[in-house]
Amino acid sequence: MKVLVIGSGAREHALCRSLSLDPDVTALYCAPGNAGIAEVAELRRVDALDGKAVAALATELDAGLVVVGPEAPLVAGVADAVREAGVPVFGPSREAALLEGSKAFAKDVMAAAGVPTARSYVCASADEVAEALDAFGAPYVVKDDGLAAGKGVVVTDDIEVAKAHAAECERVVIEEFLDGPEVSLFAITDGVTVVPLQPAQDFKRALDGDEGPNTGGMGAYSPLPWADPKLVEEVLQSVLQPTVDEMRRRGTPFSGLLYAGLAITGRGVRVIEFNARFGDPETQVVLARLRTPLVGVLLAAANGTLADLAPLRWSDDAAVTVVVASHNYPGTPRTGDPITGLDEVAAEDAPHAYVLHAGTRLDGDAVVSAGGRVLSVTAVGEDLGQARERAYRAVDRIRLDGSQHRTDIAAKAAAGA
Repeated sequence: MKVLVIGSGAREHALCRSLSLDPDVTALYCAPGNAGIAEVAELRRVDALDGKAVAALATELDAGLVVVGPEAPLVAGVADAVREAGVPVFGPSREAALLEGSKAFAKDVMAAAGVPTARSYVCASADEVAEALDAFGAPYVVKDDGLAAGKGVVVTDDIEVAKAHAAECERVVIEEFLDGPEVSLFAITDGVTVVPLQPAQDFKRALDGDEGPNTGGMGAYSPLPWADPKLVEEVLQSVLQPTVDEMRRRGTPFSGLLYAGLAITGRGVRVIEFNARFGDPETQVVLARLRTPLVGVLLAAANGTLADLAPLRWSDDAAVTVVVASHNYPGTPRTGDPITGLDEVAAEDAPHAYVLHAGTRLDGDAVVSAGGRVLSVTAVGEDLGQARERAYRAVDRIRLDGSQHRTDIAAKAAAGA
C-alpha cells in the first residue's frame, strides 16, 4: 500500500518511521516533511491546509491511505476533501475535529456524554472573565477556546497574568484547577469501535522541575509504572467510548485519533482536554512500544473495520523522548543554526536510540534548525532508567548552538517516586 502522511514535525517523523518499518507499506510519502523524514519517506510539496491540493496529491500518488498529522489541517477540513476524492483517510472531519478546535464545544460534548471534567465557564468579555476567575480562585486556569499549538493554556496564581492571557483570546474558557498527575491516553476509533493505546506522560513546562513557561511539550515517557493497571479500561468506559458515542449520536462521527488529556485527581479521573490527532511528543514514545504493524490499524479506522482487528501487541520495553529546542523557545526561536552529531547517534546508539526531527530543514548538505522544537531524541530500554540513560547519552552527542533541553524527563518515574 502507498501511504501519504501530511505534516512536518516529530510526530509525523515518528509516524513515518513506524510506517517505513511496516512490510505492507510499499511506498511512503510525506508532505511537506522535514530533513529527517526525508530519510524514510519521499517528500512532496503541498499546502497542508488546502484540502483540494492534498486530495489531488493523494490521487496523483495513488495513495491507499492518507494520514493527517497536525490539528490545523483537520480543523480546516482537509480530511473531508480527501474522503470526497475517494481516498481512505485517517483523521476526523472538520465538524468532528471541533473537539480540539473549540474547548467550549468539547465541554458541551462531555456534558452530554456524562464525561467527568473540570467545571468551567465560557467567557467573551472582561467582566465575564473577572467573574469566573473570582468564582474559582487560584490557581487560575485560562484556556484559549481555539487552536493555539499547545500553548493556549495559562495556569497561574497571578490574577493579572490570568486576565492578560484571557484578553488575548477572542473567547476563553476559565476552569477549576485539577490537582494530581497528568496522563495522555490516545485511542484509535472508526466512529464506533474504540481501541486505546498505551498511556504516556509529557512535560509541558520549559524548565526542569516543571518551572518556566508552557510549551508544546519538552519530553515524554511510557509506560507509567505508578499508574493504576485498570486506568486504560476505566478511561475507555468513562471517557473515550461515551465521547465517540455522543459524536455519532450528533451525526458527526469521530474517526481517527482521539487524544484524552487527563488529570488523576483525588476525586478520580478528569478530562483536561481532547485533541483530534496524535500528540507530540507522546507519539514518539507510544509508537516506539507498539509492535502491531501500524498501517493496518490506521486503515481499519479509516474503513470502519476496527472491530475486526486483533488486539494490539505491545513491547514490554520502556521509552523516553527528550526534546531539543532552539534558543529562546517557547518565545520566537532562533533558526538556521547547523545541527551536528546526528551521524554519531546513528552510528553509536542505534537501534536503541534514534533522533526524530521536528523543526529542521536541509541547507545544502547541512541539517539546520527551522523551528522552536528541533529534535525529539527517543530511546527504548528494559526499564525507564535504561531508556533515560540511552536518550540522554544520545542528546549529549548533538550540537546545536544555544539549544536547550530538560534534564529531568521521566526522572521521578524511573526512581519510583
